Amino acid sequence: MTTRRWALGLLSGVAMIAMGSARAAAEVRFGALYPFSGELAVLGDESWRGLELAVEERNAAGGVQGERIVLVRGDAVDNNQAVAEARRLISVSGVKAIFGTYSSARAQVASQVAELARIPYLEMGAVSDSITDRKFRYLFRTNPTARDMAERSIEMVINAVAPAHSVQPRDLRVAIIHEDSLYGTTVGRFQAGFAKEQGLNIVETLPYPANVVDMSALILRLQSAKADVVLQTSYQNDTVLFFRQAREAGFRPRAIIGGGGGYSLRETMQAVGQDVMDGVLNIDFTQIATNPKAAPGIPHFLEAYRAKYGMEPRSGHSLGNYAGAKIYLEAIDKAKSFSADDIAAALRALDIPEGQTAAGWGVRFGENGQNQRSKMMGLQWQDGKLVTVFPSEAAVSDLRLRR
Repeated sequence: MTTRRWALGLLSGVAMIAMGSARAAAEVRFGALYPFSGELAVLGDESWRGLELAVEERNAAGGVQGERIVLVRGDAVDNNQAVAEARRLISVSGVKAIFGTYSSARAQVASQVAELARIPYLEMGAVSDSITDRKFRYLFRTNPTARDMAERSIEMVINAVAPAHSVQPRDLRVAIIHEDSLYGTTVGRFQAGFAKEQGLNIVETLPYPANVVDMSALILRLQSAKADVVLQTSYQNDTVLFFRQAREAGFRPRAIIGGGGGYSLRETMQAVGQDVMDGVLNIDFTQIATNPKAAPGIPHFLEAYRAKYGMEPRSGHSLGNYAGAKIYLEAIDKAKSFSADDIAAALRALDIPEGQTAAGWGVRFGENGQNQRSKMMGLQWQDGKLVTVFPSEAAVSDLRLRR
């Protein structure tokens, strides 16, 4: 009898150990959908790095709901591939949510696939307002939008550029140029609207193909219009092309204000030249050179980034994705389960005041899934570094006139 009890106890112990091992080895899969190849690969990869760092930190702390996070990558090289990869992540890899995506056009189509499959789509980089205007049930976005970018750019013209040049804002001749995808078109439309509301003098509004190879005619139009200020919403390749051909044509307006990652990348500055980029302004996500009092997680993020990748961040998109991923993972950990409804409920319950995340954003999702407490920063290239100059509470330097 004693032997039998001992044997049963042994079997029970083995079973418990096996169950414990199974729990310890439990994994949950999430998709990571970014443009890892093609013309947007640099910013896609930089965005991925922020997600990767956040997941590694979360796994070191025990994962989410006691399970280790496994990221399954999908390459959204174009819209069609974004759709195909979203379907693969959901139907083949069995992900519980999809993180991404940087590109507005690709996020627009891939999120529709996820919504139909009842899979949360967690955006951290695409800015077009139309993404959340659809009021999907399982779509959320932590980062600010095109409307925010446009509003901040006009605010910079009025409250920073005009005073710096000792002129009235209405006396500046402002030109709006933008690539013609969903991203640039949305920002440009909002810029035109806000500029009209503020009584600014818009002398040109010029869209161009995102894959443009010659901008000389556009630059000639800007010269003929005697543009003082150029607002450009662009990706990396068209940003570099604009500056190279503007220099060749001798076009040097009083101020250039970029919108987005093309203007934020260190590689863009290196391709164009520090002498050309110094003094150029940009509206974008929070960058590394921001007052830590406004974004208290920056020092920790920077240390982790350097340790893993052996270099400085290439743009603020890694920081934005890091901050966004930490927000999402915290909510998922508190959710009752990995079901789409439970994850969505946990996200809608978040209430984080501004200034308490790594990017300085707060968190409160509206009915449409858009974070209502995120904002853009006013930045400037100074001495080969992109630094925050606006608003004052986040600034680390004063605005400088472009030489």
